[in-house]
Amino acid sequence: MKAQVLYRPGEPEQFSYQEWPQPEPGPGEVLVRLHATSVNPADCKMRRSGSALAPDLPAVLGADLAGEVVALGAGVSGFALGDPVFGCAGGVRGMPGSYAEYIAADARLLAPCPRRLSPRQAAALPLAGITAYEGLIDRARLAPGQRVLVYGASGGVGHLAVQIAKACGAHVTAAISTPNKASLVLSLGADEVVLYREESPKQAVRRLTDGLGFDLVFDTLGGDNLNVAIQAARPQGQVVTLVARQNYDLSSAFAKGLSIHILFMLIPMLHDLGRARHGEILRELARLADGGLIAPLVDPQRFALADLAAAHRHLESGAALGKVVVDILDAEAHPQS
Repeated sequence: MKAQVLYRPGEPEQFSYQEWPQPEPGPGEVLVRLHATSVNPADCKMRRSGSALAPDLPAVLGADLAGEVVALGAGVSGFALGDPVFGCAGGVRGMPGSYAEYIAADARLLAPCPRRLSPRQAAALPLAGITAYEGLIDRARLAPGQRVLVYGASGGVGHLAVQIAKACGAHVTAAISTPNKASLVLSLGADEVVLYREESPKQAVRRLTDGLGFDLVFDTLGGDNLNVAIQAARPQGQVVTLVARQNYDLSSAFAKGLSIHILFMLIPMLHDLGRARHGEILRELARLADGGLIAPLVDPQRFALADLAAAHRHLESGAALGKVVVDILDAEAHPQS
């Protein structure tokens, strides 16, 4: 098969497009012929650093996938040959990834593709969608009527968090960096918009919650923004954050009695812990998508597998609008040079 292989960490040009051994599905695995994959920030970080989370080099990276089942490993049930599937099932330590024409994937990490979405859209949904769903539903137990503030609401995880929260009946405020993103987040269902570079948490809380604070703050930005999220939460409220790789003074969180949830979506894949839950969440995401309640935003620029380096550069440039998708089996793909 054709695959993009990383031999050493570095810039996107380190990918080598070449022939690579086609995998065979082991027990509990299905062989998927990929139609599309997507590029996530985690993929870029592993490419740059060759971190302990990445597969041993040389390696095939890539987590998200959409494709069709072409072979079944021993003990697999619930899937049949020809089934369209999607999932987040590779590209980390011990699990070859989806920057290839085929992947042998743990069946627990897959689900039937949403009927309403194209393969390109389906490939954009798994990692970001699972992260948003886990934070809002599994961790924070979001309830109808609650006030939710989403930081980074136009980003890969954030734009899905807005839609999932709305589907749950929440009142959603989208915190974005620039005014030109306002129409986008409002079209996704946000009830209010905060320009977080211009309006302080205290000002937003006063304007939108009568000074009380938000029931749930979903922070996709991390870093120093966790302190901002804590300021925006109400007493005995909740904060969900995706990035917490520094030391924090949590005295203000203690004073409010906050519950803080730190998400690391790759843990089930890295530790073989609770993988079946990811499959269940994918089925819930498919149900929401087929009901017209959520849809991933896909960047309009097209890339073929041979042009993976360009796809990585596009994501890292900050110019992408939505998820960057790579076509693998798609006659309509328009390769970029």
